[in-house]
Amino acid sequence: MIVLGVESSCDETGFALYDTERGLLSHALHSQVAMHEEYGGVVPELASRDHIRRAIPLLDEVLKRADLPASNIDAIAYTQGPGLAGALLVGSSVACSLALALDKPVLGVHHLEGHLLSPLLASERPEFPFLALLVSGGHTQLMRVDGVGSYTLLGETLDDAAGEAFDKSAKLLGLGYPGGPAISRLAEFGDPTAYTLPRPMLHSKDFNFSFSGLKTAVLTVVKNHEEKVVANICEQDKANIARGFVDAIVDVLTAKCVNAMKHTGLKRLVIAGGVGANKQLRESLNAAAARRKFKVYYPELEFCTDNGAMIAFAGAMRLERNPALAQRDYAFTVRPRWPLDELEAA
Repeated sequence: MIVLGVESSCDETGFALYDTERGLLSHALHSQVAMHEEYGGVVPELASRDHIRRAIPLLDEVLKRADLPASNIDAIAYTQGPGLAGALLVGSSVACSLALALDKPVLGVHHLEGHLLSPLLASERPEFPFLALLVSGGHTQLMRVDGVGSYTLLGETLDDAAGEAFDKSAKLLGLGYPGGPAISRLAEFGDPTAYTLPRPMLHSKDFNFSFSGLKTAVLTVVKNHEEKVVANICEQDKANIARGFVDAIVDVLTAKCVNAMKHTGLKRLVIAGGVGANKQLRESLNAAAARRKFKVYYPELEFCTDNGAMIAFAGAMRLERNPALAQRDYAFTVRPRWPLDELEAA
């Protein structure tokens, strides 16, 4: 079965073709980072308009790369939510229109399920069950994953997600957008002893997170700096602050994962979402896994951020387990707010 995946939940337009027998056939992605950079964050209306411009050229690209006529597609999966409403409408309308034209079934996919299953696209893929840390710009959650559609929420952020804290703290340091990769790179040159920032909820007896206080601590350090103006903080001191921030957030994420592994008794940990590409987080989790005798799995770096491959794969897994999900009702709706625990098992 060949499934076309369409992703347009935020600021990446992604298309991919996944074959349940041969694996990933092709994928193409356009990122809007350069367009949104001058605004310091995603502008929803601009994002939607750009998805419209990119969709058909990307579709043509994945078909060409796979050397596959559109008629050979067996089903089309698209991101139905959560995400920006206007952006979701672009992908869903393109997917359903194409499915109608080709007389193929169509399936709405949960964006976070795509992320949760994305490590299964790697050459070394985990077996079920596993613990998953979903850590991205808008979400930080710990999930027990027993199979496709079988997810148990163990804990989540009570305020800012980890990715939001990265971006907002980077902005406070004048690093621009997107801030996560920039602050991570800068932290490599920082002194770990220069600033000790708080580790929110590190010792709580649950698996929830809170990162707004850490962001506020960075703001306080910047405001109390003797030069007062961010532009006048020397590069070394910026690096020191970045190091203090990254160390704090990585310590919390690692500790919560280790505690959740103990609680569940699982031996496999999966990291999904954009922050999963963070070098310091990977090093910390790998070290903890070596000490605690569990295994950590990551998506390929190209599949950490939003992409069509994870949507094609998630759609294929669901259709393979339950062919009845394949619908030819091309009236579509989107779900900008869609809790993962409302998702039915495959």
